Amino acid sequence: MKTIRIESSKKTWAWVNDVPKSLVILIGIAELLGALGLLLPWALNITPVLTPIAAIALATVTLFGMLFHVWRKEYRELGVNIFFIVLALIIAFGRL
Repeated sequence: MKTIRIESSKKTWAWVNDVPKSLVILIGIAELLGALGLLLPWALNITPVLTPIAAIALATVTLFGMLFHVWRKEYRELGVNIFFIVLALIIAFGRL
């Protein structure tokens, strides 16, 4: 949604209106690549060591997002961030 539907993202998330469009797209691309990195190496059995690396990278991106929400005092957004960080870390340590 952050990479293709920017206008829809502006209605859904207030922070999208306050940062450059290119940053929103960059975040969306990082999240998409992270999701693909979680699934494809393991599912295709091509260098499955990339799955935990992608999970840690995705957890890092999400952690930065969480810190951004704390900085903006958007505390109700933190639950989603925490959920995705925990999920990514479970995948990372489960695949090591």
